[in-house]
Amino acid sequence: MAPSRTSPQFLETSLAGLGLLNTPMFNKGTAFPESERDEFSLHGLLPPHVGTLDEQVERRLKAFRSLPDDFARYTLMRDLQDVNETLFYAMITRNIEEMLPIVYTPAVGEGCQRFSEIWRRPRGVFLSYPNRARIETILGHPRYDKVRCIVVSDGERILGLGDQGAGGMGIPIGKLALYTALAGIHPMTCLPVFLDVGTDNEKRMADPMYIGWRHERVRGAEYDKFVDTFVRVVRKRWPHVLLQWEDFAGHNAARLLERYRDVLPSFNDDIQGTAAVAVATLLAAVKATGIPFTEQRFVVFGFGSAGLGITELVRKALVGAGLSDAAARARFHAVDKDGLLVEGMEGLSSEKAGFARPTSEVQGWTRGEHGISLLEVVERVRPTVLIGVSGQAGAFTEQVVRAMVNGLQHGYGERAVRPVILPLSNPTSRCEARPADVIRWTEGRAIVGTGSPFPPVEFGGRTVNIAQTNNSYIFPGMALGIVSARAKQVSEGMIMAAATALAALSPTQRDPNAALLPPLESLREVSMSVALALGRQAEVEGLAEIKGEAFIESLRANVWEPVYRPYRRR
Repeated sequence: MAPSRTSPQFLETSLAGLGLLNTPMFNKGTAFPESERDEFSLHGLLPPHVGTLDEQVERRLKAFRSLPDDFARYTLMRDLQDVNETLFYAMITRNIEEMLPIVYTPAVGEGCQRFSEIWRRPRGVFLSYPNRARIETILGHPRYDKVRCIVVSDGERILGLGDQGAGGMGIPIGKLALYTALAGIHPMTCLPVFLDVGTDNEKRMADPMYIGWRHERVRGAEYDKFVDTFVRVVRKRWPHVLLQWEDFAGHNAARLLERYRDVLPSFNDDIQGTAAVAVATLLAAVKATGIPFTEQRFVVFGFGSAGLGITELVRKALVGAGLSDAAARARFHAVDKDGLLVEGMEGLSSEKAGFARPTSEVQGWTRGEHGISLLEVVERVRPTVLIGVSGQAGAFTEQVVRAMVNGLQHGYGERAVRPVILPLSNPTSRCEARPADVIRWTEGRAIVGTGSPFPPVEFGGRTVNIAQTNNSYIFPGMALGIVSARAKQVSEGMIMAAATALAALSPTQRDPNAALLPPLESLREVSMSVALALGRQAEVEGLAEIKGEAFIESLRANVWEPVYRPYRRR
């Protein structure tokens, strides 16, 4: 289907009858007018009532809200996406706050776990290891000619749920749905890809309904060769495509990003998107703490790809605020599965080793079975900021949180005592602490941000809003900026520009007691601001092919709205 050259308001298609109704991008359902029912042989295939998109949204909303749980609602939305994409996106854009937890986190977690039982129609591309010799043929099909954005996963680390095998395809599908819903990137330009290299999840392997390749995970040189073939074919097929890496395990996430970030414009949302929204939230939270950004002390619990990504970006922000690199690194204490990172620990990558504490510093600190514990670190360091990306539910215990408050009272007295506590792990079942508990344990003082949505907390006669430091504040706008500028690569400066743009939109800029982040309903406007800032930074760094006013025009042209357009027969 393509716009008519003589009448740009029309779309032309050769599809008709069931072929048109079974094409989700072009199906209007009962909203096909009589003239189009005549022209496209639709009479008899549709009930006689001619409806509108507004009526369809209301009908679907009624069905959506009548369902018993979030998984049922997730399933309804996945089915709707595979039947009528315009209606699917109209539902989301008109009800962002209600829909976001369903099409993305936390409901997408169960959606991945139960993906095989709800899979009905093809969406995206499954590239399985046995089909490795066919990758070029598969991706070469004309149906993919318009692709400009790819989100790819191998399903090994889905949220905090671990290896979900082929069920991990739910993540690329969900991420790209938000590219469109929150940034307006056209659905036809978005391609979810799953690299099926097997699974080590015994439960999935034993499930007779499992739709993936039934084989233990391919690793090592064969895995790398498979991924390299995929990237080589993608680059040949689409030289300017945006490639977002998603939910790869920690041992692969950072190294794959590093290997291919200069081959194609690439980013990893687990590492860079999480970092950007965390930095934006921190910059906003500083307004309320009374402690300058450069004096903050950070404890990061969980030092995989997400924890390292957050720490690196905050370090860059501290350096940008005037600290030396050494002084910035000294503001962090990283705690992982073996406790506090200390110099000389076995198995530390060079990136993690850069944040390990000197052994001289921790002489006399208590060590347990798993090294120096989070509680010991909090009691010794007296952090102002506690960040959790561990996937360990309840890790921020009452004892840990109260120790943080006591440390702040000892160090700052009446000056502050507003701890910033960010339990960011997804889904909700993996969150390090529930906001209501944190608010109670800190007597209402804590500034809380979470990765999944939580309701406001009533405490002391006031309502405390919980900021959802959701990556959807960042990655859709990043994608829009990257494709609109036709960026050659995604630099750290561009990531920081995105974070700074989000921080500038924080309500705390006007009121220190306000919410840390803009309301979710404004996410389309947020994405535009993020895209604009990122594209301009790409131009400053010489990484943009489309610049200046041409970039602004490209940005506007790339925003698609979910409305029905009139069709003509081709």
